Amino acid sequence: MTAIPEYSSSTPAGLVGLYRRVIKLAERIPFSLVQLAARVAIALVFWQSAQTKLASWPVTLQLFANEYNLPFVDPAIAAPLATAAEITGSVLLFFGLFSRVGALMLLSVISVIQIFVYPENWAEHLLWASLLLVVLTRGAGVISFDYVAGRIFRWSR
Repeated sequence: MTAIPEYSSSTPAGLVGLYRRVIKLAERIPFSLVQLAARVAIALVFWQSAQTKLASWPVTLQLFANEYNLPFVDPAIAAPLATAAEITGSVLLFFGLFSRVGALMLLSVISVIQIFVYPENWAEHLLWASLLLVVLTRGAGVISFDYVAGRIFRWSR
């Protein structure tokens, strides 16, 4: 005879019980790991974009002049500005150093891309913006230089 496992009255059996156990397990994931994943994922997206721009700078200038068509900004200024923002924002996010500044920089880049360059790619831009909003609103988390600096200089919220 096989013993039937006992469940407490607070944890029902079946799909509801399984669902509750999965939720409880997910809630045990430290939010700092979520913050770290968000930072690294979006930093890599923009780092790779900047590296592509740098690898073929003449093509980048042509894209800014002919395809992107940013209003009020000369392509010779827009290209290095966008590339610098992508590199700087990526590095700041990756290391979690002034991460909110980096998130704001990259949110600005996304806004320009969404409004003026590729408005049809809103789903991808929304995904990127969501990751950056986690960092902007909640910070870089404990796995960051921001956290270490805050502890050293006793910055408070």
